[in-house]
Amino acid sequence: MTSRTFEQGSDGRPGAQARPDGRPRAQARYGERTLADLMPSATAQVVSVSVPGSPAVARRLADLGFTPGTEVRVLRRAPLRDPLIYQVKDYEICLRRAQASCVNVVEVDR
Repeated sequence: MTSRTFEQGSDGRPGAQARPDGRPRAQARYGERTLADLMPSATAQVVSVSVPGSPAVARRLADLGFTPGTEVRVLRRAPLRDPLIYQVKDYEICLRRAQASCVNVVEVDR
């Protein structure tokens, strides 16, 4: 199984070695969460995009604007929590929770 990761420089902070769904993280950092974990109206900065076993999905997320350093805001969530609508740069994008859980972020205080 291959993994493609787009990642910001490491800050050396320790963190969890696996996500809640059991998939390994590329490098966990203090305060790092997935995009799927954020509540509506939250703003976060992308740290990395990691999709174990599917480099095409990681590449597509990067092409859509989920690159390290980009700010993302959660706009809305469907009644059954899937899909979610995010604002990335100057456009809105809808992702399923499975895809959003591949984007690692750090929440930004606004």
